[in-house]
Formats: sequence, C-alpha cells, structure tokens
Amino acid sequence: MTEGTRPFPDDVAEDFEAPPLTAEDREGREIEVRPVGMDDKEAIAEMYDAFDQEDRAQGIPPANPTRVRDWLDTLLGDGLNVAAWDDDRVAGHSTLVPDGEGAYELAIFVLQDYQGAGIGRTLLEAMLGHGQAEGVECVWLSVERWNRRAIGLYETIGFENYGRERFEQEMSIRLLPEGDGEGCCDGPPEREGF
Repeated sequence: MTEGTRPFPDDVAEDFEAPPLTAEDREGREIEVRPVGMDDKEAIAEMYDAFDQEDRAQGIPPANPTRVRDWLDTLLGDGLNVAAWDDDRVAGHSTLVPDGEGAYELAIFVLQDYQGAGIGRTLLEAMLGHGQAEGVECVWLSVERWNRRAIGLYETIGFENYGRERFEQEMSIRLLPEGDGEGCCDGPPEREGF
C-alpha cells in the first residue's frame, strides 16, 4: 500500500461497468442504476425518510427529514452519485464525496425492502464504474467492524483493510493507475516553502 494521509493499494482494481445499467435482483425485480443529481433529490429523500433507524450507521443517514434534505444538498452538490431504481422508487443510493485530499469517501445505502437481493453489490460496482469514468483514482470508506457482511462484500470488490478504530474498519481501493486521476494516492501534495 502506498502511504499518504491514508494508504491505498498499489494495485489497480478491475474495471467496473459505468451506469446506466439494468439488472434483475434475486427477487426478480428489474432494477435500473443510473447517475443522479439535484433533480432526483426528492425521490432519494423519500427513500431516506423510509429508512429504518436500525440500519443507520455512524450517524447517517440523518433521521430528521429536514436534515436528510440538507445532507443530500451536500452529497448531490459536491459528490458523484448513483441510485438504484425500482420503477419510480429509489431502492438504494451510493455516493463518492471528495475528502479535500484528492480521494473520495464512499457511502452506500439500500432500503430495507431491497436488502439481501443483490442490489448492494450492483449499486456499489456501478458507483465505482461511475467514479472510474469520472477520473476518480482513490476511494476509501469506513464500516462498523461488526458488519461482516458489508466488509465481505467490500473485500470481494477489491477494497483492502488498512485501519481499525474501536468501532470502525477503514478500507480503500485504487480505481485508476497513478497519475490517471487526481493524484491522491501518494498523500497530500508537497507545499512549497515547508
């Protein structure tokens, strides 16, 4: 792993298919995954309004509808976003948010009615494909250590463990060869005069 403010794997991940794409989940539902923006904010917010409190992790998504919409303003305004749609209903949402150091933090959420049907993997791979298409080089995430199912999924996709806090496991992936993206994987740029 290359060291910086956070380490990233030296090896580049496989290529992921960029959305839009359509897949059938294990329940036989036809799910469309596509990039989303501010025009989709209310449909995404409705998914989060229906989100089960027990599935919230690390304080997100917010529980209050007003805070959900404020949070989405930031995600949709600053990050790259994809959503999984079952007709006109958002079943899942994923985002890559710039961390200010050249890398992107990943978050992914799947509505309870759709969990365990393969939508999470499809959504995650589509998000990473969208990131590759947009020139994102390095992605990291944190996940609660007890969430072995999520950690297992991230590992099969190509994420590597790099840090362990008391309650969180940190993981990272390199999407593009060094120099093909924003150059985050070697840590913050050198400052002149220091």
